[in-house]
Amino acid sequence: MRLLLPFLLLLMLCLPKPAYAQHTYLLLKPDRLFDGEAMHAQWQVLVKDDKIEKVGPHLQAPAGAKIVELPGTTLLPGLIEGHSHLFLHPYNETPWNDQVLKESRAERVARATVHAKNTLLAGFTTVRDLGSEGAGYDDVGLKQAIEKGVVPGPRMLIATRAIVATGSYGPKNLSYDIEVPLGAAEADGVEGLTKEVREQIGHGADIIKVYADYRWGPNGEAAPTFTLAELQQVVAIARSSGRPVVAHASTPEGMRRAILAGVSTIEHGDGATPEIFRLMKKHNVAFCPTLAAGDAITQYSGWRKGQEPEPERIRQKRESFKAALDAGVTLCMGGDVGVFTHGDNAREMEMMVNYGMQPLQVLRSATSVNADVFGLAAKVGRLQPGLLADLVAVSGDPSKEIGQLREVQLVVKGGKIISD
Repeated sequence: MRLLLPFLLLLMLCLPKPAYAQHTYLLLKPDRLFDGEAMHAQWQVLVKDDKIEKVGPHLQAPAGAKIVELPGTTLLPGLIEGHSHLFLHPYNETPWNDQVLKESRAERVARATVHAKNTLLAGFTTVRDLGSEGAGYDDVGLKQAIEKGVVPGPRMLIATRAIVATGSYGPKNLSYDIEVPLGAAEADGVEGLTKEVREQIGHGADIIKVYADYRWGPNGEAAPTFTLAELQQVVAIARSSGRPVVAHASTPEGMRRAILAGVSTIEHGDGATPEIFRLMKKHNVAFCPTLAAGDAITQYSGWRKGQEPEPERIRQKRESFKAALDAGVTLCMGGDVGVFTHGDNAREMEMMVNYGMQPLQVLRSATSVNADVFGLAAKVGRLQPGLLADLVAVSGDPSKEIGQLREVQLVVKGGKIISD
């Protein structure tokens, strides 16, 4: 037995290591690297399993590592889409009302899986999906299917049904005596809102979205929906569970109430004034302007962009965006994708540059800024050791020409190379 024991120990040392002890390494070698804050020439990234191991110049690859040469490219953190609706598709294909009323839930889920894949292939490895728009809690199932690897798609933060005041939301163009499915959940008063927020949390919402105003004024104009006290209750309940509240708002009063209630972001903000932006800055509320959605809808309505002068709606948006920049408000990148085509997410980033931001600022908005605002900084948004290995390589230098973001050469999610 004494002679056998050393032999057995030697045999164990010679055997290959069990599968659980194996690691996968990936070394990416672009011409330049944007780490979420600044651009670096000739920097590289070493990935170990699903996380970033090292970032810097001239990294050494361990034995057996897969080395990917990326000449002529810029490597960035996986981009973060800040305002998406994966269960919608462009309104010039099918109007919003018809999507909610006439498309089956099965069709809408099938479309959403395609939208998720196209978003990922465009280099957007995380999305904040702000409402299923009549598809109930199907966004919970889509998120779970992506996490389990059933279908390809980005990491998802979901708002499930969103919350509207009774009588404010659509569809509305049918006879008033016909009950129709709505695009969001109706709730009113402190008690009703408390119940609805908790129900959405219980079903899997990462975010609570509330419509602080909507187009329900006497002549169809936007007007505030919830009182300040109601919005404060929504924020209090969500915050107690560790969840943020985001507010759809386009009127100064709707925005004012949402800001004072403590929401984390204002979505759209078309009618914001310099005073409102100063209030946002004071209360550390970020702004997601969704420039591309308004641009798309205006074109659907007949505006021939580039051939005709900009309509008042577009000129007003330019002015409010400039006021946000001047006030120093934190700007998130989110286009309200679904109003326009999924996978065309870079359209919003191009417009942010066109409206006055520097390309490097826009790159930060779509990576580190969004990660910070959305509570994801410990996971994604930067290229630094310990974070998840979500990366995208594009041709050229998007800090000089933002349109290069459309030239995607490689997408990595969780250390795995994504291919079509």
